[in-house]
Formats: sequence, C-alpha cells, structure tokens
Amino acid sequence: MNKAELVSAIAKRADVPASTVDSVLAGLQDELVDAITRGDKVAVSGLLTVERTQRSARTGRNPQTGESIDIPAANTVKVTAGSNLKKAASSVPV
Repeated sequence: MNKAELVSAIAKRADVPASTVDSVLAGLQDELVDAITRGDKVAVSGLLTVERTQRSARTGRNPQTGESIDIPAANTVKVTAGSNLKKAASSVPV
C-alpha cells in the first residue's frame, strides 16, 4: 500500500475528505521528524513506538575484498510494533 492508497482508505473509513487525511499525515510526518530530531520518543499506544537510538562505532569487512573498514558511530531510528500490530501479524497464517 502506498501513500495515495493509504490516504484513500483512511478517508473512506473515516468518512472525511482525502485532502484532510493527506494534511493529517503530513502533520504526523512533520511531528515525527521534529520529535526524533529532539531525541524524543513517540508512542502511539497499541500501534507503534518510534525513537532515536545510537549505534556505536565498529569494525566491518568489505565483502568483496575482505579489507577491514571502520564504521563510524551513528544515530538511527527504531520503530517498534505495538500490541495491535503484533496481534494482526500473528493472526495471519504462515
């Protein structure tokens, strides 16, 4: 599902104009980016949690040459599924 399909599905389910849903998703994106920039954790109960984490520096290997390379420390984003998403995923047969 891409963004346009998501906007359309939410608009139909909530019985609101697609332009409103698109604006809300844009606002959500802006707030998530701002929160991650500040180092805040965002939790939408039952759905997901988004937080900034730190990955320490480490030594890796170039798979083509076998040469050791230094990988610098970096900030990254961790997204954790909430209970409703986990339940939905576990109810689908493998």
